[in-house]
Amino acid sequence: MKIGAYYLVSSNTSGQSIDDANYLMIKELSSLIGKKIDVVSLETLNQYDFIFTFIGGGGTEARFLKALDKLPQPVFILATPNNNSLAASMEILSYLKQNDIEGEIIHGSLEKMAKRIADLAKVIAVKKRISSFKIGRVGKPSDWLISSDVDAAESKRLNGIEIIDIEMREFFEEIKKREYQDNEYTELIKTKEFDSKEVELSLGIYGALKRLCDRYQLDGVTVRCFDLLGPIKSTGCLALAILNAEGIYASCEGDVPSLISMAILGELTGNSIFQANPSMINPETREMVFAHCTLPVNMVTDFSLMTHYESGLGVALRGKLPVGDVTLFKCSGLMDSYFAAPAKLIENLTEDDLCRSQIKILIDDVAIEYFLTDSIGNHHLICTGNHVDIVNEFFKWI
Repeated sequence: MKIGAYYLVSSNTSGQSIDDANYLMIKELSSLIGKKIDVVSLETLNQYDFIFTFIGGGGTEARFLKALDKLPQPVFILATPNNNSLAASMEILSYLKQNDIEGEIIHGSLEKMAKRIADLAKVIAVKKRISSFKIGRVGKPSDWLISSDVDAAESKRLNGIEIIDIEMREFFEEIKKREYQDNEYTELIKTKEFDSKEVELSLGIYGALKRLCDRYQLDGVTVRCFDLLGPIKSTGCLALAILNAEGIYASCEGDVPSLISMAILGELTGNSIFQANPSMINPETREMVFAHCTLPVNMVTDFSLMTHYESGLGVALRGKLPVGDVTLFKCSGLMDSYFAAPAKLIENLTEDDLCRSQIKILIDDVAIEYFLTDSIGNHHLICTGNHVDIVNEFFKWI
C-alpha cells in the first residue's frame, strides 16, 4: 500500500525550520506505521492508494482551495500542534462541510495520528479494491433465499462491483472434465479418511469452479449449489472450502449479499471467512449457534470429512475453530445497510441435526435484538478476532 502526503505551507513562511520539523514528523509517522510516507505533488496523486493533506502551518487555506479539485475525496487533513496548523485545518474542514465534501482532521499525538492514518489507509484501499471487484453468480439464488437477490446493474452503478451471470450448464460441462490442480489444501484433504471416489468427485467440482474463476477473472463466486444434487450426485461444499482458503471468496446457494459481505470482511481483516446459518439463539444465556458445511480449510485447528448435511451426499468439513474473539458481520447486497458485532466463540459442537461445522458463541443484547427483529437475511459471516471498529470505519466512508 502506497501512502502519500500532499504538503502545504504558507508562502509567508520563510523559515526552513518549519519544513524541517514537518518533514521529520512525516518520517516519524512512517516509522510508527511501518510504511513509507512520500511527499507527493498534485501530478503524482493517482499513484498512491491513500493521500492525506499535511497542513504545515497557518495561511494555507487559499493554497488548499487551488488544489482541492485534484485531491481525492474524502479529504483527510493532518494538523500539527504548531504554527497555526490546526486553526487553518479547521477553517478548511468547515469549507469542506459547507460544500458537502466529506473530510476529517487527523490530530493528536504521533502515535494517535499514525494509528489513524493506518486505519484510514486500509479502509480507503479496501474501498477502492471492492469498487473494482468482479464476482460470478453461477445460477440464481436458491429458492429459499427470497431476500438475497441483487440487481447487477445497480451493484455496478452504486458500488462498482460487477456481477457476471454464468449458466449452470457451463459449470456442469466443466465438472464433466473431472480435473483439478493439486495444492496444499487438496493434498491435506486427501490425507483424511473418507470415500476416495467421493473426494475425487468433490475435488473435480473444485477444479471446475476454479477454472470458471480464471476464465472470467473473478475475485469471488457464488453457486446455486443444491442444483448439483440431482445431476452430479454431489455438492459444492468442499470446493468452496478450498477456494476460500486460497483467497477466492466463495459463497453457497447463490447468495450474492453474503459473497459481498465475505469480500469486505476478508479484505479488511486479511482473514478467511466462515459463511454460516444462525441455528439457535438463547436470549437468557446469550448463546447463539451457527453452522454450515463450507468452513474454509485454513480456518480450522482440526477437521474431519463428512457428507453434506441436508443431502447426505458429497464431502463437507466438520472443522474446529479456535476459542476466543470473533466478529459477526453482514451487509446488504447494495451495501446500504450493515451489521457488525463482537462475539466470543466458546465451544465447537458436533450435533447430528445441524450442518457439519458448528460453533456456539456468546453475543450481547444488541446482537440478539438485531437477529430477532432486523436481520439482514439468513447467512452471516464470521471471522476470528474483534474487527468491528475497522468494519464501522469502512462503512463510514463508502
